[in-house]
This record gives sequence, C-alpha cells and structure tokens, in this order.
Amino acid sequence: MLFKRERKFAFYAREKENHAVNTNWKHLQELALAEIEATLEALPKPLREQARKLPVTFEKAPNAGLQADGIEIDTLGLFTGSEFADDGGTVLPSQIILFLENLWGFAEGDEEVFCDEVHTTFLHELGHFFGLGEDDLTERGLD
Repeated sequence: MLFKRERKFAFYAREKENHAVNTNWKHLQELALAEIEATLEALPKPLREQARKLPVTFEKAPNAGLQADGIEIDTLGLFTGSEFADDGGTVLPSQIILFLENLWGFAEGDEEVFCDEVHTTFLHELGHFFGLGEDDLTERGLD
C-alpha cells in the first residue's frame, strides 16, 4: 500500500512584507542534515536502526508533479512509500522529503526555529513510516 502524508503550514500574509526565501541552499541543507543526525541519535536503538535505512531528501518546495498529485505548495515535509510494517513491495522505495525553503519561510529566517521545525517535521514523517496516523502524531505533539 502506497502512502503520501504531508505536513504543511499556511503562508501568513502580512501587509507590506514580502516573505520571499532568500538564503543559502547549501547552508540550509547543512543545518537540516545536522538536525536529522541529532534527532536520529536521540532515538531508541531499535527505532534508530530502522530510521537510518529510510532515505531523506531535501527539496526547496514541492515540484509541479507533486502539486499535480495534490501536495500543497506550502507543505513542509512528505512521507511517501510503504510503512515499515507493510510486507508488500512498492514500485518506489519509501522516503521522507523535507521542503527546506518552506521550512525556512515558516521559521521566518530564524535558524533555531528552522532546526526545531526540521526536527518536528522529520519526526512527523518518520512517524508515518512507523505506521502512525495524524491523530497519533497530534497526541505526541508532532502536528
């Protein structure tokens, strides 16, 4: 069974303010990678071992193909593929996609908030990999 789960935010419109993302892509990737590594290290060993097998990719924002599939332009992260417990194979492997420019925009350019949001979004998408639904994630503060 193929799942696509997303975590998104609503863009906030502010008078006379342009929230265009203007930052160094490589720097965002480095921050996000460091936060994911720290998050993985904090997981219990059995979960960490399984989570390390799940690819995490970085994109700036959902591309036209994802948007055509119904993924909103302001999505922060996405899990796609089969849950860990599923026996059946899928055409594409499971993965987590983090949309770094959306996360940066959500953080309004604050690196600490960005890292916190990468942490939360990664755990949210990882929760889907381990079979948790939106209600389960909300109960754990990962909404």
